[in-house]
Amino acid sequence: MPAGTSRVFVSHLSGVRVFDPNGDQVGRVRDVVVMLRVGGRAPRVLGLVVEVVSRRRIFLPITRVTGVESGQVITTGVVNMRRFEQRPSETLVLGELLDRRVTLVETGEEVTVLDVSMVRAAARREWTIDKVFVRRGKGGPLRREITGRVLPWRGGGGRRAGGETLTVPWSAVTGFSLDEHAQGAEALLATFEQLRAADLANVLHHLSPKRRAEVAAALDDDRLADVLEELPDDDQVEILGKLKQERAADVLEAMDPDDAADLLAELPEEEQERLLGLMEPHEAADMRRLMSYEERTAGGLMTTEPIVLRPDATVADALARVRNPDLSPALAAQVYVCRPPDETPTGTYLGTVHFQRLLRDPPFTLVSALIDSDLQPLPPDTPLSAVTSFLAAYNMVSVPVVDDGGSLLGAVTVDDVLDHLLPEDWRETELHEVPR
Repeated sequence: MPAGTSRVFVSHLSGVRVFDPNGDQVGRVRDVVVMLRVGGRAPRVLGLVVEVVSRRRIFLPITRVTGVESGQVITTGVVNMRRFEQRPSETLVLGELLDRRVTLVETGEEVTVLDVSMVRAAARREWTIDKVFVRRGKGGPLRREITGRVLPWRGGGGRRAGGETLTVPWSAVTGFSLDEHAQGAEALLATFEQLRAADLANVLHHLSPKRRAEVAAALDDDRLADVLEELPDDDQVEILGKLKQERAADVLEAMDPDDAADLLAELPEEEQERLLGLMEPHEAADMRRLMSYEERTAGGLMTTEPIVLRPDATVADALARVRNPDLSPALAAQVYVCRPPDETPTGTYLGTVHFQRLLRDPPFTLVSALIDSDLQPLPPDTPLSAVTSFLAAYNMVSVPVVDDGGSLLGAVTVDDVLDHLLPEDWRETELHEVPR
């Protein structure tokens, strides 16, 4: 969401039109999906429920919302059109939180929820619910459905028909959050929410298969994708096999392409084809290409989504791409300059520009003037041992992979190499036992 829009009342989003970057309408917002947390902590916003032209309701992750401006929502343009299905850990704000009776912590008085507001964390893309607009008294709900839009009374406090209204912090009321003593996957998930993906993967590995499946089902696609990448192969296959096939395909799309291809390779060929058929065509094409290479080669190790820029891009353009918080540090360490097309396989690969070089030059400088072309890229059939030697010899954290025609196919990062050099059971080690 844009700079300057730090807080949005959820009712203001109801019925708002959603557009892609080209200005084409995707649909209208029908609800906001949040995850409640234990201990009275503010809920995290997961995304929006959007009704598209066909009346189908789909899920739009909040990470794919780039702005809310003048009563419209702007997306990145990447929208999954599969029907929205609410998961056990998810709560709908308009459908489940508004009109709920909750209790003011300070006075013990029961009040009615009329609206809630969501706020963006500073310098981050995470949004949480921070304020609750409530009405004292026991009058009927003040919400009215008008042309599909929710219109509550709202304000910072005062008298309205039916009782006084006031806006309070989320922590000032009880009756929303999960019971801290609750059992089941929802409470367990809330407890583990602050864990890094690798730590949560370690916890999942030691759960019973039943509980592991419950927690995996409750995680959102992006979070589950991150966790799967950190699990042993057997656990990955087990978890993926217990998901509905449509969701399994969504999770594979959310994973790093090289990790998703490795997971697919563990499945029977018939199952591979079913899942590939459910994926977006360009995602499936990347998977097939990666699976065509031997596992312990540059082609089998690489990711197909490095940062690719055209020669006329500027340093400012490059730094904007590097700032993407979804990128691993290894991928953000350099950009690859290629002639169009920008998607891998690209046009002719011209060279690499390292992050440190980007920091030393003015923002308007063209990246084509900063190219490091001294180091030769690797062909896709380069064996793992040669890739490792290359990274070590030149102190690199990633290396481009280029085909015989000079097109960039992807990049191998040092973390991908480590995954294949460490013993197969290295993930079994309890992280808290590692010397600090």
